[in-house]
Amino acid sequence: MTDFSAEDFLNGQILLIDKPAGWSSFQAVNKLKWAIRKKFQLKKIKIGHAGTLDPLATGLLIICTGKFTKRIVELQGLQKEYTGTITLGATTPSYDLETEIDKTYPIDHITPEMIRGTATRLTGTIEQRPPVFSALKKDGKRLYEYAREGKEVQIQKRTVTVTEFDIVKVALPDVHFRIVCSKGTYIRSLAHDLGHLLDNGGHLSELRRSKIGDYSVDNAIGPIAFTDNLLSD
Repeated sequence: MTDFSAEDFLNGQILLIDKPAGWSSFQAVNKLKWAIRKKFQLKKIKIGHAGTLDPLATGLLIICTGKFTKRIVELQGLQKEYTGTITLGATTPSYDLETEIDKTYPIDHITPEMIRGTATRLTGTIEQRPPVFSALKKDGKRLYEYAREGKEVQIQKRTVTVTEFDIVKVALPDVHFRIVCSKGTYIRSLAHDLGHLLDNGGHLSELRRSKIGDYSVDNAIGPIAFTDNLLSD
């Protein structure tokens, strides 16, 4: 990173970060912000990400600095690609592994053909209900706050577009997938809905964001590696 100067980051950079599991998107942004400020002795710098990833998920996080933070809304609107695993036969309140399994179902009758057929029903323009364990706000309060308090909240469905829902491999109870979708699509909800449409249960057990528009995780760097490289120059 010897080619970068303080002016480069202030004028604007798009940084492709491969977010590790267990990190929040906010933590990744703060890690880069701290490194850039320390390297160039800056009192402040504008920096933000173009689309949150849940802490349990890994993969591409686009981080914009300086004047390029004005492009965040544009970047957030780009189509996204995900790969991961849906586990059938069990549900969780959060639709992923953030919460414990609350109900189990037999899966002996489920076939790969049934799963692929059901996935096609979740392809195209669909109505989707976001998970109650999400950062969406209702009456000025985040939904996960209501959920953790045990309060029931009515969540409106939203229209999203799932361009591709490929079932890559079936090794029950695990279903490995690749999804291409619009902004605002909750992969956790697709996992839950896949199980529901199979008259069963399902939750997201692994998720990785591989692309945002033409930006690929193949060209990304981890936040710790970015920091080490920047500060070692």
